[in-house]
Amino acid sequence: MMTSQALRWSLRIGSAITLIFLWVPLGLIGLYAFNDSKSVRWPFSGFTTHWLSSAIHNQGARDAFLLSLKVALAAAAVALLLGTLLAMAVSRFDFFGRNTVSFIVVLPIALPGIVTGLALNQTFVNLFGGLSLLTVIVAHATFCIVIVYNNVAARLRRMAGSLEEASSDLGASTWQTFRHVTFPLMRSAILAGALLAVALSFDEIIVTTFTLGATQSQTLPIWIFSNISRPNQLPIVYAVALIVILLSAIPVYIAQRLAGDAAGGGRT
Repeated sequence: MMTSQALRWSLRIGSAITLIFLWVPLGLIGLYAFNDSKSVRWPFSGFTTHWLSSAIHNQGARDAFLLSLKVALAAAAVALLLGTLLAMAVSRFDFFGRNTVSFIVVLPIALPGIVTGLALNQTFVNLFGGLSLLTVIVAHATFCIVIVYNNVAARLRRMAGSLEEASSDLGASTWQTFRHVTFPLMRSAILAGALLAVALSFDEIIVTTFTLGATQSQTLPIWIFSNISRPNQLPIVYAVALIVILLSAIPVYIAQRLAGDAAGGGRT
């Protein structure tokens, strides 16, 4: 495609502005994490790695990190099973209300977190008698299902149905077709959805606030929010936030690579 010099420069400038808009606030967090003073002042008087070491050895932050990881993995496992099954049902079978089912599944992620959290809170308290770690996992799974569902459904739409038909014509059973044809082609999309679900659950704070019992330990986002108003803890909070940014980038990067491989697989 032929483009003019002015258009190319406009795209470059627009891309640069977008990257600055996205990454300058995150970059500031990184700078604050290395500030050798407890107060946030410009210019910095010096840099130190003391706060990173303090964050790693902070028992409250470590406990919160482990709880967040436990919830994220459990919620992603639930979402992986339910989201994949639902995506296959909607993508591979024609039934009454199929589009409505797809809309209902995707809707929770578009709702304000406070609405979802309030609805889940009232459901758990009134119908199940209270809040616990299990209620947090179930609550996170409600929006993680959307991530897995969208990834798997998109992959199945790109995957030619003729491959499964050919497998059946050659005498393979439904299970053999799924095992040897369908699953290998959608495997990377399933894993990408699971990784994104882990990242999304790990960072969630609003729904967690409404569904985590008062006697439960804090997840890492709640720990950050509760300590950010304490001046003595602020440098450690910035260091923890930097670590979270770096750790969150890992599953997102892997998921992006897997999604790219899945898209490439769909073209073969």
